[in-house]
Amino acid sequence: MLNRRWLRYGMQRLAATLPILASVVVFTFVLMRLLPGDPASYFISSPNAGPAEIQALRERLGLDRSLLEQLVIYIGDLFQGNLGYSLTTGQPVSKDILARLPASTELTAVAFLLAILVAIPLGVAAATKPNSILDHITRVLSTAGVSMPTFVTGILLIYLFYYKLGWAPDPTGRIDVFIGAPARVTGFHLIDSALQLDMERFLAALKQLILPATTMALFAIAPIARMTRATMLGILSGDFIKTAKALGLPRTQILFGYAFGNALIPIVTTLGMVLSFMLGANVLVEKVFSWPGIGSYALDAVVTNDYAPVQGFIFTVAVLFVLLNLTVDLVYGLIDPRIGYE
Repeated sequence: MLNRRWLRYGMQRLAATLPILASVVVFTFVLMRLLPGDPASYFISSPNAGPAEIQALRERLGLDRSLLEQLVIYIGDLFQGNLGYSLTTGQPVSKDILARLPASTELTAVAFLLAILVAIPLGVAAATKPNSILDHITRVLSTAGVSMPTFVTGILLIYLFYYKLGWAPDPTGRIDVFIGAPARVTGFHLIDSALQLDMERFLAALKQLILPATTMALFAIAPIARMTRATMLGILSGDFIKTAKALGLPRTQILFGYAFGNALIPIVTTLGMVLSFMLGANVLVEKVFSWPGIGSYALDAVVTNDYAPVQGFIFTVAVLFVLLNLTVDLVYGLIDPRIGYE
């Protein structure tokens, strides 16, 4: 019965997000056409091309049509699973995104996991000892993490650990070019090299991943740690916690069995929001570390006025954002059975 409610609720939520996705598609399409510059002029192959050659390329790309006609054609292509063609790579955008998505997903997943492993224990520890040195350190780190842009953090980490100390490998991609990528199974270098029991490639991929993942994690740690601390502080001052202490229950049971369990809803909400932001915020991190993901792919397309890759990137991120928020909503029911899906 619960699975049926979950399925019905999930379908209702997905249906409700269709207008949002449609708005994203239309807004992105119109915004790209409002940007200065002409893709036909940029990508014309001959340096001696005149207005006639440029106009011919515009007609071939469909840029000579009205904005409404172009939008209708683009939406029709979307319904067929066609995100258009990249003028930069000469490949279908869907093919480019599928090839680069594992790189972005691996980076985001490792950074998110690292942020959880650091931020949640830090927030819980700070809440159990308010106004202590640990609590002040947590607040300072949280403020610094939110205040500093990710690309600045990345450049500082490269300068310190690669240029000055020489501990990190050069920030030029997912793996050392002299070692080469493992045979593609999932597209995730860590998983593929582990499946093939290739420890050399596994360690090489892990070393390349440490700095960019740390850069993204430092930004994500701040909101997660602050929310964990604030939520735990409020719950630890509740009457049921005082009762549990009066009954002589073990401290670990009170802290993790009662307090942390009741704090999960706002923490999971924050985790969903942070991960949603990280899906799009990896653009600059990928560019700084020459990471071949969909973020750097879209940024290169913006520079060259290549419409289709940017539109495909934003549409992909929007779909991932919708699915992530739906997952968070469904997880609420697992955390608190009192939450219904009627």
